[in-house]
Amino acid sequence: MASEIVTRFAPSPTGYLHIGGARTALFNWLFARGRGGKFLLRIEDTDRARSTPEATAAILKGLDWLGLDHDGEVVSQAAGADRHAEVAHQLLEKGAAYKCFSTQEEIEAFREAARSEGRSTLFQSPWRDADPVTHPDAPYVIRLKTPLDGTTVIRDAVQGDVSIGNDQLDDMVLLRSDGTPVYMLAVVVDDHDMGVTHVIRGDDHLNNAARQMGIYTAMGWDVPVWAHIPLIHGPDGKKLSKRHGAVGLEEYQTMGYPAAGMRNYLARLGWSHGDDEVFTDAQAQEWFDLSGIGKSPARLDFKKLENICGQQIAMADDAALLHEIAQFRAAVGDPPLTAGQADGLGRAMYCLKDRAKTIPELLEKAHFILAETPIFPDEKAAKALDPVSRSILAALTPHLQNATWSRDELERVTTQVAEAHETKFGKLAGPMRAALAGRAVTPSVFDMMLVLGRDETLSRLGRAAEFESG
Repeated sequence: MASEIVTRFAPSPTGYLHIGGARTALFNWLFARGRGGKFLLRIEDTDRARSTPEATAAILKGLDWLGLDHDGEVVSQAAGADRHAEVAHQLLEKGAAYKCFSTQEEIEAFREAARSEGRSTLFQSPWRDADPVTHPDAPYVIRLKTPLDGTTVIRDAVQGDVSIGNDQLDDMVLLRSDGTPVYMLAVVVDDHDMGVTHVIRGDDHLNNAARQMGIYTAMGWDVPVWAHIPLIHGPDGKKLSKRHGAVGLEEYQTMGYPAAGMRNYLARLGWSHGDDEVFTDAQAQEWFDLSGIGKSPARLDFKKLENICGQQIAMADDAALLHEIAQFRAAVGDPPLTAGQADGLGRAMYCLKDRAKTIPELLEKAHFILAETPIFPDEKAAKALDPVSRSILAALTPHLQNATWSRDELERVTTQVAEAHETKFGKLAGPMRAALAGRAVTPSVFDMMLVLGRDETLSRLGRAAEFESG
């Protein structure tokens, strides 16, 4: 087996990228990246009727948003049909496969008889050991010869050793009567040709591994390391479906969860490293291993997702967050940020990141930067601008005109003016929030003043002092 680690993600382009698929991709990416290996992407588009270019584009877009870069070109499984068929014919020549001329009617009749006699309905082809001389001039499929007795042992890095009796496995079809290869053959040939060393995928494929091993063995190829990961369940412990809410990755993006938070949360969904809940990409790549994957299904927990996303936003690099905001706005159809808005956000990021669990929450805190001027307070904020508060704001303005624009000085001047009007700064904070942001919930008024600068702050306070409700 090659010394370099090679993993792959191989989705079918029949719909959006499911969150379970996204986690599978992440596990493959982490395992390869943490070991200096390769992470490959293959689109399993052999089902021509259901595969669509739109679905392929959605998958690529989802992986791009999640930040999972792949090595080399994207491989189309359908494009390798000739190579897959070639391997089926090689197996035929080796005597590891055979031509089966049984018709669908004959196969169904066999199963009917087996059912009525209480026998296994796995089809036993009369052509398995037939002399080629007796072969008719008729359509045929090529079937793999599965051992009739003994067991196939799947050595799985997650599930442990899983034994399946060979009498439970049929002689699976490799090539249909029209000469097209089946998916089960294509997967094995592609994984071998792409040099895949570790197959990390959902445990709904566990039984497939036993059947696929027959092809590896017959061709004399190295069997990859199997790692079948449990599926994701909803909070109620049932298989994840639309009734649990979002299941497509793009829905999580449009709800405003940051990509770094999704990576962190999905990594923790079914895998653990001690008690570590929040970690960087570098730590995830360093720590991730197959032994840390649990055997039982993971449960989706939106509270935990929000908590992790909040912590990831707080520790994020400002430039990365600005990029994330731009991607979010594009995803939900909002106009791009203007240069001024992006500049203001960059300067304000230090006071926006804390306690924002999603991008929309962060943008709501940034309303004082993003809103068009003049600022119009919303209904709740407007209540703070009563005549007394407005008169204090009017008195505050000239004091700020000559203040040094530092936090300490702004706090000192504002507190002094409040006391002169026989009130506390706390009573003045509400009217100032309404004046500077038009909202009742905002970052600290001093942070807003520092970000906005002297001229804009004074302009907004002056306008609010003249505000007439209704």
